[in-house]
Amino acid sequence: MHCIVQGNGVLMEQLTTTETPPAPRRGSREAIVSAAERLFLNRGFAGVSMDELAEEAGVARRTLYNQFASKEEILREMLSRVSTQLGNVLPPGIETQGDVEDVLRLAARAVLAFQAPPEYVGLVRMTVADARQFPWIATAFDSILKPYRDRFERYLSYLTTLGVLDCPHPLLAAQQFLGLLNEPTLWPRVLGQDIASTSPDTVVEEAVRMFLLRYRPTHPQK
Repeated sequence: MHCIVQGNGVLMEQLTTTETPPAPRRGSREAIVSAAERLFLNRGFAGVSMDELAEEAGVARRTLYNQFASKEEILREMLSRVSTQLGNVLPPGIETQGDVEDVLRLAARAVLAFQAPPEYVGLVRMTVADARQFPWIATAFDSILKPYRDRFERYLSYLTTLGVLDCPHPLLAAQQFLGLLNEPTLWPRVLGQDIASTSPDTVVEEAVRMFLLRYRPTHPQK
């Protein structure tokens, strides 16, 4: 608060506000992405309008467009956050955590933990449902997984050069290992089916065992 003098010499008090703005930019952005996650995963990408996103997020339409130019931009922001989460569960250096059996077990557990939340299952379901109408969604979703799939392929290829494994087609081997995990745990949930009562630990152990029965040389190089 401070005083000013009007032309007639009368002192007037003028208020100077120091209140925090009611809707900080970052808070608005977080609210919008959270709202998009709820709506997209329940109704699909095509079934949600920008107006509905603004209403769900509790922000003005102008605020929404100040933060994101389109629904596509919002979904890409969602996917970038998923990528960050995946990077946290599969950090660089995981390949050095023991011998191949230990690394496979560690990676498998990390994958199952990452895929466990219903939000991830919903994202996969939305991607499958909307990919035909919006092919870029499938491409963007795959771009999240590809760096880690490529890393796993390089790891298997490296162990093959050392004679620890015998993977003539490392990418195929990487896909097969992920399939051993996803078939009993992820895809039944995506399809809305009951998953088997097999424990995650059993799924991991059997996947590692089957993989090594195929790809570990009978007489490994010493």
